[in-house]
Amino acid sequence: MKQLLAFSIGLFFCYSCFPQMGGKHAYEFLNLVSSPKVAALGGKFISYMDDDLALAYHNPSLLNEQMQNHLTLNYVKYFAGVNYGYVAYGNKFCKKNTISAGIQYINYGDFTAADATGAITGSFTAAEYALNIAFAHPIDSFLTIGADARPILSIYEKYQSYGLSTDMGLTYRNPRKLYTLALVVRNLGTQVKPYYDGNYESLPFEIQAGFTQQLRYAPFRIMVTAQHLEMPNMSVANSEEENSNATTDSKSSKKIGLANVADQIMRHLIFGVEFFPLKNFYVRAGYNYQRRQELKIDTRVSTVGFSWGFGFSIARFQLSYGRATYHLAGASNHFSVATDLSTFYKKTMKSEND
Repeated sequence: MKQLLAFSIGLFFCYSCFPQMGGKHAYEFLNLVSSPKVAALGGKFISYMDDDLALAYHNPSLLNEQMQNHLTLNYVKYFAGVNYGYVAYGNKFCKKNTISAGIQYINYGDFTAADATGAITGSFTAAEYALNIAFAHPIDSFLTIGADARPILSIYEKYQSYGLSTDMGLTYRNPRKLYTLALVVRNLGTQVKPYYDGNYESLPFEIQAGFTQQLRYAPFRIMVTAQHLEMPNMSVANSEEENSNATTDSKSSKKIGLANVADQIMRHLIFGVEFFPLKNFYVRAGYNYQRRQELKIDTRVSTVGFSWGFGFSIARFQLSYGRATYHLAGASNHFSVATDLSTFYKKTMKSEND
């Protein structure tokens, strides 16, 4: 109970200190999806506890004993030649606790350098890295708390920045009623060294909540994730619309009443479903309303905001794929390979004994 009280006070303190959202932030790559499962379920997912070590990147309290001696490798082919990935290893610590260590990177590619007159002077690169050390402690058979620490390095040509961030998570799992609740505070921290002297930027702070319900008599899980709880209004201002509103009747040009409330609620919610007809095979799909509203083209909305993926086990490896449609211009492709290293040790020992 003391740990839970301390955690709750910490969440309240963090929310009080960082109430603002919006604008530009440093280290936005921290919000990139590190797991094909999360990508397939709408881009944010924090409320299911299994042996997928990559989930702990999004919620450190999801670390559990099933991840003992697990290794995960994740790679994403992003847009315009950008690629990023995440690798992590997990194990038990002091009997009941679980820890993990990982690193996330993003490579923006090679760029042509030029002076003010346009003359080519060479080339340069840009990349960012974050070391992730996470820890989770089960308070009882239902409740788990977790936190991580992330030293950050960001390099844009000759400009470098160092920073520190942390996530804190709380997960409640009821195995009898087959549901899970989670709360996560993400990206608390600061720049230790800004890109420019004295020009400190904020980190992309966010509060998330999640709910997952597994059906008792059917192979389905239903997920709902609430994003940016610290920011009631998630609408993006449109300058052309604002100028139009200045000369027309506001009642006819803006959403009002229940329609506006419903729109704001939906922008906070991400929906996902997972179908597992076999023990080692999964199919997933998700819907991100906010992404669809921001990136769709009205004349051809297509599947913007939708995502899907699948996962299966073969031999001693778990393979996953996720695809998320951001825009008509393309979609992101997520791949991962995970394994339990203990299975290799057991096989080696068995061969030596034989």
